[in-house]
Amino acid sequence: MGRRRKQGREVNGILLLDKPSGISSNHALQRVKRLYGAQKAGHTGSLDPLATGLLPLCLGYTTKFSAFLLDADKRYRVRVRLGETTETADAEGEVIATAPVDGITEARVLEVISHFIGEIEQLPPMYSAVKHEGQRLYKLAREGKEVERAARQITIHRLDLLEMALPDIVLDVHCTKGTYVRTLAEDIGKQLGCGGHVSALRRTGVGPYIEGETDFVTMAELEAQAEAQGPESLDTLLLPLETTLGHCPAVRLSANSAFYLSQGQPVLVPQAPTEGLVRLYDVSDRFLGVGEILDDGRVQPKRLV
Repeated sequence: MGRRRKQGREVNGILLLDKPSGISSNHALQRVKRLYGAQKAGHTGSLDPLATGLLPLCLGYTTKFSAFLLDADKRYRVRVRLGETTETADAEGEVIATAPVDGITEARVLEVISHFIGEIEQLPPMYSAVKHEGQRLYKLAREGKEVERAARQITIHRLDLLEMALPDIVLDVHCTKGTYVRTLAEDIGKQLGCGGHVSALRRTGVGPYIEGETDFVTMAELEAQAEAQGPESLDTLLLPLETTLGHCPAVRLSANSAFYLSQGQPVLVPQAPTEGLVRLYDVSDRFLGVGEILDDGRVQPKRLV
């Protein structure tokens, strides 16, 4: 049998999609992949269907590097409805408890949220994609089952109160990967003594890409441009992979070093950094991938284009 021919165009780059509410991250990914006519595409960590905002999509060889964005810090703007606890900790779930919010002051809210800043433990919600004995928690939850979950350690770098108009508060969250904003909102509501859930959520940043500093592209803009100018015109909206790794120092390799490194061998590079990850380039300034500095100072290939 001959090799199966790949369908679609070879397109490489990162699209900063402004995901609309009401669709899953995978649905958004497949729509974008079809618009580009791309051979290969993947996302860098899903957003709840309710949520809007930044969903970085990797096309072509950049899918190999999606873990760098998956592991990156995230930023959110979240509207929390106090006084109502829902089954799913967001607006899609049935309200299961209510409580008055009278007497909750801005000072009290600021005091409570201050306790969530820093390293904290968080219990993944039942309505999540975490697996328990091979089953997604949300599937078990839909069957009315609740199982024990191990708490995870996360870090909330910043937690700012942006607005307060009871029963709603709006928070700005800067956190590490794996943080469940729904759980954070629910826990804040519990600490305030009234309960709470996420009524609106927007992801405003992933790693180096932050709303207001970087342009996001809406699905409507993509569809309009593809129809008016063709799928190839969408390539101008893609960012190069190196923008994801801007925080990593650049290391340029000689022809010999580039050859050995491409074979998976660590190489010694004069004046290279002494630790951490580095961006790798050849003598013609072509991006090769990402390397890691070993204890002996050599550069080990970590992920190559």
